[in-house]
Amino acid sequence: MRVIDWTASGWEELAPHVGRIRLPGWDCTTGLVAGEDAALLIDTGSSLREGARLRADTRRLLGPDRRVTHIALTHPHFDHVFGTAAFAGVEVYGAAGIDTVFAGGGADALRADAVRHGLDPDLAGEAADLLVTPGHRVCGERTLDLGGGVRVLLANVGPGHTGHDLAVLVSAPSGPEIAFCGDLVEESGEPQAGPDAAPQRWPAALDRLLALGGEDARYVPGHGSAVNAAFVHEQRATLAGRSGVS
Repeated sequence: MRVIDWTASGWEELAPHVGRIRLPGWDCTTGLVAGEDAALLIDTGSSLREGARLRADTRRLLGPDRRVTHIALTHPHFDHVFGTAAFAGVEVYGAAGIDTVFAGGGADALRADAVRHGLDPDLAGEAADLLVTPGHRVCGERTLDLGGGVRVLLANVGPGHTGHDLAVLVSAPSGPEIAFCGDLVEESGEPQAGPDAAPQRWPAALDRLLALGGEDARYVPGHGSAVNAAFVHEQRATLAGRSGVS
């Protein structure tokens, strides 16, 4: 299997076949998992322009004969999904029900939220017009075998940060287990609970995440540096205290 030089493209190596980049602007995480036969991208950035940059990055990282074959969207917020249309011919996964968020006026709502958070209106409109609805919706858990012993578990652990939170857990022959958390976990700021959050159910979502990842995994927040299980436990306690649940 190809050895990836993550740092040459400005990415951070999390394990031999797993890397991520912290995108400018909102400090969003995008992850890449490279197997022998397929490659999975986790979240796609806040615009088609950002998605195109990620596509170019992944081509450099994977090599000339390989490309991203799968995309997992951790939750339906603009800064995590607006770049998806930059990747043609990929299999796109999201939590069950994410399609209802994107349907009807959902794209316009995402566009308005993006503009409200500072995205250029033209970029927001372009991405909303080409918004990609995941063709694969995960109700419970689904495993992807990327080849070479690299396996990915997609787990619908929400609701929490939104009504449709998907965690991505990566196991490989070498290196620690890596858990991409989306915005269920945030390190560079306090967890954000918008109108689509389920605060009283968020702690239970983190319980499910921790049960899947275990105490030795590296947890990758949607925003900020990778953390350990102790950090996730602490953030869970904070959220439980805010919402008055045990």
